[in-house]
Amino acid sequence: MRLHLLLLIAPALFAQQVIPLWQGPAPGSENWMQHEIQYKNARGEAMVRNIVNPTLTAYLPAPGKATGTAVIVAPGGGFRFLSWDSEGVFVAKWLAQRGVAAFVLKYRVVETPAPEPEFQKYLASFMASLGKADPARLNPEIQTLATDDCRQAVKLLRQQAKEFRLAPNRIVLMGFSAGAMATVNAIMDPDPSGRPDYAAPVYGGATQGKAIPKPAPPAFILVANDDKLMSVAAAKLYADWKAADIPVEFHVYSKGGHGFGLTPHGLPVDHWIDLFGDWLKDQGLLAQPK
Repeated sequence: MRLHLLLLIAPALFAQQVIPLWQGPAPGSENWMQHEIQYKNARGEAMVRNIVNPTLTAYLPAPGKATGTAVIVAPGGGFRFLSWDSEGVFVAKWLAQRGVAAFVLKYRVVETPAPEPEFQKYLASFMASLGKADPARLNPEIQTLATDDCRQAVKLLRQQAKEFRLAPNRIVLMGFSAGAMATVNAIMDPDPSGRPDYAAPVYGGATQGKAIPKPAPPAFILVANDDKLMSVAAAKLYADWKAADIPVEFHVYSKGGHGFGLTPHGLPVDHWIDLFGDWLKDQGLLAQPK
């Protein structure tokens, strides 16, 4: 199915259960008082910021198509917001059409000014600062909380695997940009209980020189060559996985910049999701359980 047609499919075709990630206030942000804000970007795509209560939003396949595979999708946004549609919902719907249970992760991010004009000024200043520091070291405190949310999402799906008809050993953690950083951080944690079975960091993530714990998940890594923020980091991430002798697949598109998601750009990178689908198939994750 062509991407632009898929994005127009009525939401009613997808089950959208919202699952709280934590029982009670999320650990580490119990005293946060900001209110979550949902808004649209210039392309009319949904965005969300000032997240206090992390959740998973489920996009479930038709029972007859379900493969038992789950993909947790962590959108990016510099830990300031989440690109909810382009790097979350659009991806989840594509996966659900192919029998994969997709769960869009709403993880905690830095508090930003509530009034829109102030937020736009803040955002412009933040965007101007990118590239002047190592993105992997961006806001270590919020990275810790976002990583905790990623790991909790993995644990929660394993605990509720029977309820969602999932195979507890077929959980993929997929992150974009900041979400990819949190994805790799979740893998690097020495405690294996929140480590996914497979990983897909898209234009983001770094081991920061640390040894990759074993067992580590097979990885799908993707970036655009003209991504000034993450192209070199993605290549290094591939090299680290390769050096650790862990199965890894790495794709580099010539053009696409940073943050292309599943928004059509009229470039070959628009079809990257098909490569991800091929990788899932190669891992045996698109086959229905026997």
